[in-house]
Parts: sequence; C-alpha cells; structure tokens
Amino acid sequence: MIPPRFAPILEEMAPLALRFREAGHRLYLVGGTVRDLLMGDSEGTLHPSEMDFDATTTARPEEIKKIVGDIADALWTQGERFGTIGLKIGERTYEITTHRAEAYSPDSRKPEVVYADEIEVDLSRRDFTINAMALELTSDTPTLVDPFGGAADLMTRNLRTPLSAEESFNDDPLRMLRAARFISQLEVTPDPSITAAVTAMADRLTIVSAERVRVEFDKLMVTKKPTFGLWFMVDTGLVDHFLPELRLMRLEQDPIHRHKDVLTHTLAVVENVQREARDDFDFRITRLAALYHDIGKPRTRGFKEGKGVTFHHHEVVGARMTRERMKAMKYPNDDIAAVSELVAISGRFHTYQMGWTDSAVRRYVRDAGDYLPELNVLTRCDCTTRNEKKARILSRRMDEMEERISELMASEELASLRPEIDGQKVMDLLGVPAGPIVGAALEFLMDIRLEEGLLGDEMATARLMQWWKENEANASKLRPTRRINRG
Repeated sequence: MIPPRFAPILEEMAPLALRFREAGHRLYLVGGTVRDLLMGDSEGTLHPSEMDFDATTTARPEEIKKIVGDIADALWTQGERFGTIGLKIGERTYEITTHRAEAYSPDSRKPEVVYADEIEVDLSRRDFTINAMALELTSDTPTLVDPFGGAADLMTRNLRTPLSAEESFNDDPLRMLRAARFISQLEVTPDPSITAAVTAMADRLTIVSAERVRVEFDKLMVTKKPTFGLWFMVDTGLVDHFLPELRLMRLEQDPIHRHKDVLTHTLAVVENVQREARDDFDFRITRLAALYHDIGKPRTRGFKEGKGVTFHHHEVVGARMTRERMKAMKYPNDDIAAVSELVAISGRFHTYQMGWTDSAVRRYVRDAGDYLPELNVLTRCDCTTRNEKKARILSRRMDEMEERISELMASEELASLRPEIDGQKVMDLLGVPAGPIVGAALEFLMDIRLEEGLLGDEMATARLMQWWKENEANASKLRPTRRINRG
C-alpha cells in the first residue's frame, strides 16, 4: 500500500504519467525522491515543493521530447547525450531519463551510456539499494519496484549496493564519496563489503573530475553529522586522493587540546558548526573553514614564537594551503577567498587576553570584515574542551566581545571601518599624487581610527599634517604595510 504522503506527488505527476501511458511507454518516479518519501519526515519539514522530481522511462530521448513537448513551458537538452531531458511545467522542474546502464571505462573521466529496456536493469546500475527503488506511475495503480530490498535497508539503516560494491564503484567511482555523504546524511551503516571496496579502490576516484568531487564533498559538508562520513573517508583512505592534508592532521598532536590529535579536534569543530537562523551567516563556508582552520599545524610543527614567527603562524600557512587545495578542487574564487580568510583570522580572538578595549574591538571587526558572523561562530565552535570551567570562560569572553561590538556599532560605523579622511583629500592636503605615500598616510589614519575612534575632520586633519611634517623628509621611503580600505 502506498503511504498517503505520496498523494500530492502522484497527483502532480498524473498528467505526465498519462502522456507516457498513451504513448505506450512506462514512467517511473525513481531514486532519492522515492527514498525520501518512504522515509517520511518526522520533523514535518519535507514538502513536495522542496523535492527533486526525477523520473525514468522506457522512452528514448527523442520520444520523450515528442511526448512532453506541447505541455512543457520550457525544455532543455543539455543532458540528452546521457539520456536526460529536462522540462518545466508551471513552477515544477522535472528530469526524465531513459532507462540506462552507465559505466566508466578504466581510464576515462566520462561515463559510457548504454540504454536499457527494463526498469530492473536501470535500478541495478544505481549507486545504493536505498536509491534503487522506483514507483511506476503508468500502471493501473502506483506500484513500488524494489528488486534489491532497498525499503528494508532503509528501515534498518543499512547501506548496500544493488550489485557488488566493486562493480558499482567501478561504474562510477564518485559513488565512493557519495557513500560517505549518505553515511552522514541518513546516518546509515555501510555494509562491510562497501568499506572493503572503497579501501581497495580509493585511487579510482582520481579519474573523476575535480568539479564532481567538489560538488559531492560540499553536499557531505552540509549534512547534520558530517563527521560520520569524514571519518569513513579517512579510515578507507578515500580522502587521501583529494584532501591528503587530513592524514597529516591525524598524526599531529594538538598543542592546545593535548588530549586529542589535530584531526579529532578539527572534526569536532566541524560538527559544532550548525545552521544559524540568520541571513548573514553562510553555513557551508563556515563548515569548510572549520575543516581547514588547523590544516597548517602539521607544516609548522617545531616553530616557536619569536624571530618573526607568531604564535598563529600556522594560520598564515594554513590559509595558503587552503587556497591551494580549494583551487585544486575547482572551488569558485569567492569561496576560496572567504574560507582562506577565515582560516587566516580564525585565532584572532585568542590574541586578546586582557579584555575587550575599544581598540581591540575595532581591530577585530576590521580584520573580520564581511566574515564577522562566520568568524564569531567558528570561534565559539573551536572550543572542544571537556573541561567545563575552560568552556565557560571562553563562552563568557565571547559574550563580552559580542556585547562590546554591539555597543560600538551603536556609536560608530564599525561595519565600514575606514580612515576619516579619504585618499583624494589626503592627496589634496599633502600635495602628492596617488601612490605609496598616500597608502602610508591612510594606514596612519586607520591606526588612529582603530586606537582612538572618531576624532572629527578638524582633529584628523591636524594629526595627518603633523605626521607629514615628521615624515616628509623621508617621503621616498614611505610604504603601506597592509591593505587599507581607502573609502
């Protein structure tokens, strides 16, 4: 018996199903859509408008276009060579794919698509039994097709492959990474055959494009329990083929959290980062920053403070490593900039040990820039100590810091910290062209802004002119030492 929660989906799919039935073809709702409907939603958040409607059919792509062409508001064929036709009816987007069996050739990044006529063949080539279920929509009554026991595996939270794990992962090596994602997303336990196959075949992931790996990895990173899948990848060696730095982190003792290695601490921080009910908080970016925030520690082992090396030298190294790794995984430039910047400043909070003066708050906000919400969350989540006293102290210090930010936000424009005098006025006052002298002057003015707050135009001008009087003789040597918001 089909559960009542299927009714809205069946009603919405009815016009399409009728078209395929009249054309002499079968149409099935398939994959994750069926899985999610069978699982239900105890929290009441699952809604048809938020679900993907994926279907498979006996019709070939050319036939699919003929069947749906006159009822589709839009039609696209980018995936036609893989058997997929996309269409939009009203606000709903559908993807309909011809039954297929696809496999990678041993050394190719692109799958070879072979069409099939039977739904059982199509389901046998799917990644896991919980996704190898279909609901026929063109039969007299909706019929569940479950030849590999996916419904039972869903109930027992067991992750298996329809065919042998080796054959499934050879068909598409990305499925090994997808296994890690489902372990986290659905909190399922991998069958021993899956763990053994991933351990033996992990290097096959290298034939998958970096873009596909990145997309699947991001899906894992935003699950509720990402550490389940992350540990699976570490234990099987899968992670070594796209994020090998994690292996070194496992071997490195954390100098602060002495009861755990760096990787154990890092994954605890990742798990601590949960979704925030705020529009200004980027959950995925903060999760990635949590994963990378200590990535530089193994590289900086043995460095000691002094001689130009700060206590947080590993964060500078880590930011560089983060950029390199994310670039290799083909992340967008905006993502790389955000995550690497958060890594670089992830320990900034801990440099303020004597309380939150106005100057300290301004510098913290200036350093965080647009990433202040993410940095505050990351800093709180970086506390993984089992010592309740230490945890309370850190939480209290964070509360104090956020209170001080709110107070100064009310009296100063902290969100857009910049020198009180802009670059054009500096050039007019000093009689110099654009160049390093202007940069050095703006840096001086910014330091005043951070240390003393708003002075007013008259006082700021006087301080600038005094600075110029003291430095004009050595003007050729003036250079800014950091990037300044010139206003």
